[in-house]
Amino acid sequence: MDFSFSDDQDTIRDLAREILEAEVSLDRVRAAERSADWMDEKLWHTLAEAKLLGIAIPEAHGGMGMGFAELCVLLEEVGRVVIAGPWVPTLVLGALPLAGFGTDAQQAEWLPRIAAGDALVTTALLDAGSADVATPATRGSREGDAVILDGVKRFVPFAQRATVMLVPATTDDGVAVFLVDPLAAGVTTTAQVTSTGQPLFDVSLAGVRVAASARLGGPDGDGAAILRWLEPRALTALVAMQVGVSDRALHLTADYTKERVQFGVPIGSFQAVQHRAADGFIDLETMRWTCWHAAWRLSQGLPADREAWVAKFWAADSGSRIANASLHLHGGMGADVDYPIQRYFLWSKALELDLGGARPTLARLGRDMARTGPPAAG
Repeated sequence: MDFSFSDDQDTIRDLAREILEAEVSLDRVRAAERSADWMDEKLWHTLAEAKLLGIAIPEAHGGMGMGFAELCVLLEEVGRVVIAGPWVPTLVLGALPLAGFGTDAQQAEWLPRIAAGDALVTTALLDAGSADVATPATRGSREGDAVILDGVKRFVPFAQRATVMLVPATTDDGVAVFLVDPLAAGVTTTAQVTSTGQPLFDVSLAGVRVAASARLGGPDGDGAAILRWLEPRALTALVAMQVGVSDRALHLTADYTKERVQFGVPIGSFQAVQHRAADGFIDLETMRWTCWHAAWRLSQGLPADREAWVAKFWAADSGSRIANASLHLHGGMGADVDYPIQRYFLWSKALELDLGGARPTLARLGRDMARTGPPAAG
């Protein structure tokens, strides 16, 4: 495997960083966090004009026609500036399964709008009645030419703002994923309080009627296969954002410790501070390597469930240590809720827990190894 970035990936990184550094100021970060939709609409459309929202969307539908690794490059850059927006919900949970499994009609309807920044899509991945994303407790019952959905989904991001929501359900002929209007009759959203302000909702579906044609992939669409395919990509995308958050947090901390003077010298000259910063650097490099290992395998179409779990474990475990150390090394300034490092701390903690923290992720990896054995050497 070759972990050096291609020219296209370097170009994506440079373009994304140029736009984000030019557009994202502290005032805009604050405004996005306080907006009703928790996003910067102007920035979203600026990135759409640069075709960055369509990195992994086929060119025929207005995108760049690149792959998952290039999308992770963008998400790492977003993590560096901690600007609110539906980054993973729309670009990963929504666009990827539509591009990978949608019918021609479904792709034609939604992918150009996502690439243009005109449609936000999310997926109700977590089911209140099942711990396995591929076996949802939510039920879909056939009634004539329609399907009736009943169940509860947990922690659905941007459910109140999404144009369409992908809802997995178990039907009489297996698991299916349906495209559901969040404003449809029978859909109830209940907002959850989050530390970052990111809009997460519990979504109740009570007799929600959708057309049979709303099944992702058509009548033979295999929802379980779609969800198994999506989960490692969702985990790795979160890790890519965590890499960006942690990288920037360490740089902010290094700058602060060089400027903060105590006992007549910068605190960065103290050995204890240096050791903690060095530990953070080692944690970051571990997280970065496991992230790109998983992203590379997924971009090559290789199995990567274990690699995604390993990356998510390090993103949660190492990300937590980096966030804590960065806050502590800022001393009293780290307690200021409007000081920049506080946002990086909150984003890191949210990414740590999203789709499973370190211990649950490690338990999943252990169960899988107990079932199938360790990987073969060589």
